Amino acid sequence: MKPVVLAGGSGSRLWPKSRAALPKQFLRLTCELTMLQDTIKRLKGTAIDAPIVICNDAHRFLVAEQLRQEDIKHGGILLEPMGRNTAPAIALAALHASLSGEDPILLVLAADHLISDTAKFHTAIEQAQKLAEQGKLVTFGIVPDSAHTGYGYIKRGAEVSANLVGYEVAQFVEKPNLSTAQSYVDSGEYYWNSGMFMFKASRYLQELEKYAPEILASCKKAIASESKDLEFVRLDAEVFAACPDDSIDYAVMEKTNAACVVPLDAGWSDVGSWSSLWETAKQKDANNNVVIGDAILDGVHNSYINSEQRLISVVGLDDVVVVETKDAVLVAHKDKVQDIKNVVNQLKAEKRPEFEFHREVFRPWGSYDSIDNGARFQVKRITVKPGEKLSVQMHHHRAEHWIVVAGTAKVTNGEQTLLLSENQSTYIPIGVIHALENPGKIPLELIEVQSGTYLGEDDIVRFSDRYGRVESK
Repeated sequence: MKPVVLAGGSGSRLWPKSRAALPKQFLRLTCELTMLQDTIKRLKGTAIDAPIVICNDAHRFLVAEQLRQEDIKHGGILLEPMGRNTAPAIALAALHASLSGEDPILLVLAADHLISDTAKFHTAIEQAQKLAEQGKLVTFGIVPDSAHTGYGYIKRGAEVSANLVGYEVAQFVEKPNLSTAQSYVDSGEYYWNSGMFMFKASRYLQELEKYAPEILASCKKAIASESKDLEFVRLDAEVFAACPDDSIDYAVMEKTNAACVVPLDAGWSDVGSWSSLWETAKQKDANNNVVIGDAILDGVHNSYINSEQRLISVVGLDDVVVVETKDAVLVAHKDKVQDIKNVVNQLKAEKRPEFEFHREVFRPWGSYDSIDNGARFQVKRITVKPGEKLSVQMHHHRAEHWIVVAGTAKVTNGEQTLLLSENQSTYIPIGVIHALENPGKIPLELIEVQSGTYLGEDDIVRFSDRYGRVESK
């Protein structure tokens, strides 16, 4: 059985923590692991092969680094040139997994879901595997604990077999209104649609060819043109751009007669909002508040408070969400957190950096944090991981001062090569080719002071780069 982890979502409903460049699947929201790491680590104890992870190009180094941190071996990191929904993404994984001539059972998972009862999840996997081995296309139906209007529902039909746990799918239902959702829950015949699946790679491709042949044709062409870039699998962007955009539900599951559902009652949540993080939190204070970070509350009840860096004080409020990051603060009523998307859309329309980036930005070599800026200057704290190196580059509009505060820096500054230790510095004039490397065994920390007429990140001319970020001329 080969897991396929879909890690391409944007997670805008969890702004300001989740941003376009660092969406929720790469954040630590429910435990000490990121959601991607937790998704894969909870499979420990099941008979699985190395997972295939599907993500977009911009997040490739995040995926690789987070897998490396937990020593997770992968079966390929597939880079989607652009989003085309779940039906094509799963087709790419099925085709890639079949290149060796094998026909694995695929366990399709979203990278940003919470499942608190691992033992029950493993039991459901075993039940689904028996059905998948018989050629069924299995979806996991969440046993509902409330009349939730934010999920689609699955109506179960007859039992597949007296010897197997699972039901034929009678109907997929769109997100209902509250009264309809309540009738679904009261009937005991409906489950929430989890977006998790299991089937043989060949069976999914057969059904895709039957019901969505254009998707399969595009994905076959894309896989035929795949190329290796470091540890990533790249696909031809022009070929994949022609692929129809469709979900697996619409393209296959609602049409096939091989669909069945296995019930799952394992503390599942899609962590789709800040209120869901409040609901699923294991630890609440005496007033039913969830508090993460530095906070002082007085007369506050049923609220979610999350501080990243500064002290948050809240007085006399109930049912609120307060989330602080280094560059933004969110205050919302717990019942209105779905409307955060309106804020995100406005940030995007105004081209504000808070839509895409945090103040601290992660790169394959480490990270940088913009700690101060003003007219014609910017100050960054730069962290370079041991053994890593930034690209050989130059700038047309800015000069830079580098001051080492921890570790050792190997610096190329024009014709010079310098080895700088704590409290030593160097100055790089405008137009001088330079590079920064950490030759040591501990993280390199330095303060960079930029000065010039333009300080944007796009004022970088790369001459060589070990991460493949030099554009061909």
